[in-house]
Amino acid sequence: MASISIMLIIIISMTSIMAFSNKEVIRQFQFNAFKIYHKKQYYRLFTHALVHANWEHLVVNMIVLWSFGAVVEHCFEMNFGGNATYYYLGLFVGSVIFSSAWSLLKERNNVYYNAVGASGAVSAVLFAAIFFNPWEPIYFFGVLPMPGIIFGVLYLYYSFYMSRKKLDNIGHDAHFLGAVIGFCTPILMRPSLFWDFVSLLFSPSGHF
Repeated sequence: MASISIMLIIIISMTSIMAFSNKEVIRQFQFNAFKIYHKKQYYRLFTHALVHANWEHLVVNMIVLWSFGAVVEHCFEMNFGGNATYYYLGLFVGSVIFSSAWSLLKERNNVYYNAVGASGAVSAVLFAAIFFNPWEPIYFFGVLPMPGIIFGVLYLYYSFYMSRKKLDNIGHDAHFLGAVIGFCTPILMRPSLFWDFVSLLFSPSGHF
């Protein structure tokens, strides 16, 4: 199953690169709450994850997906066996859709609200990795090592704060919801994993 993340990266990258030179692709694929809610264009709940605003947006998301996707795939294989592929794809697709739920509700009458990118799903994969390995270091800005669980708490706080302040055009709501979905999904699949996570918090050298 180790190729699932690579497959997703290839599909998303190819679609995003095509959209960079064809703005009509972005217009057709982007998340637009008004069109989803009032015109029933439900496909946009997923297709917005296939296109990105620019190269930086794409590269950062794909690096994070590549870095942590393999970890989550391995953990799913260890815990869910033959169903691991379906669960991983379910996590990714489900987090794309549900991480945008709040924005859909909040912006449903705003015809000008648009969003693109797989950030909600990438956040879900990242936080699933943190769930399975809470003390594994994450390199903040690629340099400063920080335990995953500490990074996760700071990330949630930052996303919540920025979503309330509305200081930029980044979908912080999707980041926050994607993170929550990624952390909770393994528990929903197998509730006993929650106690394994709690045990790991008091045993930093352990792992699933």
